[in-house]
Amino acid sequence: MQNNAKIIAENKEMFYKMLLYRIESWVSAEKDVLANLCNIAALLYDNIDDINWAGFYLMKNGELVLGPFGGKAACTRIKIGKGVCGTTARDRITYVVPNVHEFEGHIACDSASNSEIVVPIIKDDVLYGVLDIDSPNFNRFDEVDKLYLEKLIEKLNKYIDWNEVAKIN
Repeated sequence: MQNNAKIIAENKEMFYKMLLYRIESWVSAEKDVLANLCNIAALLYDNIDDINWAGFYLMKNGELVLGPFGGKAACTRIKIGKGVCGTTARDRITYVVPNVHEFEGHIACDSASNSEIVVPIIKDDVLYGVLDIDSPNFNRFDEVDKLYLEKLIEKLNKYIDWNEVAKIN
């Protein structure tokens, strides 16, 4: 049985270390990519404080398509270069956006979102999608979030066959 208790830590770095450990314990024990992405989205959504959405957009036919997530219903398709997710996919870098209303071309899937972090999912120089996390708070995300969410993608690259994800219809 996996541990579903909320992660409580004395600081943000310890929180992320515990979260990464928990996520690795889930994905290392399961081979189904969809099950893993669903559980990762749930773990992020349930454990990261002050967020209103956490999930994945996956590359399909040259655009980002909604994948597993936690939160309100979201935009289904995002063109490369559009919004924070599409810009992250185009530029292949993490974007930490303190105020989404000031981000040119921001796509408002949830009007309650005020800040956002989006991390590209890249393995062997292939873009497979993005990890997107939104918050109703301005300035919610910082360099610590960026560092550890990028480490999360590195960890997922060890366990997830992104080519199998691309086959999911």
